[in-house]
Amino acid sequence: MNKTKKKNRKKVNTVKSVNNSIRTSVRKLNPILKSIVGKKVDVAIKDLQFSAKRISKDIRKTISSAVANAENNFQYDIDNLVVKEAYCGKKIVMKRFRPRAKGRAAPILKPWSTVTIILSEVKQLESHGSKG
Repeated sequence: MNKTKKKNRKKVNTVKSVNNSIRTSVRKLNPILKSIVGKKVDVAIKDLQFSAKRISKDIRKTISSAVANAENNFQYDIDNLVVKEAYCGKKIVMKRFRPRAKGRAAPILKPWSTVTIILSEVKQLESHGSKG
């Protein structure tokens, strides 16, 4: 029997928020989520606010929920929060059918997705000395 040893890991300050029912496909969500990873929370929310995509409103709500979790549950400073990870996964696919010519039917697939946003608290680095 192998005994697992506990590693001395540094505890990372992370907060997670999950939205389980977003009515869009993963293919449309991925570019938006990739664009906000690594940004500060307020910058990510502003980018989503001025995005032309319909689904950016739901992603913005999920980020706001994660910020509220960080502030209320863990007392993190919201000015230091950064989007560490943002990913999505498939959920259900509703199947509908449209009548076509000669008695045939064409399928219409209506996918649903789940979005997970993980925020991390980053400490501000103090600058020592002058730049010039």
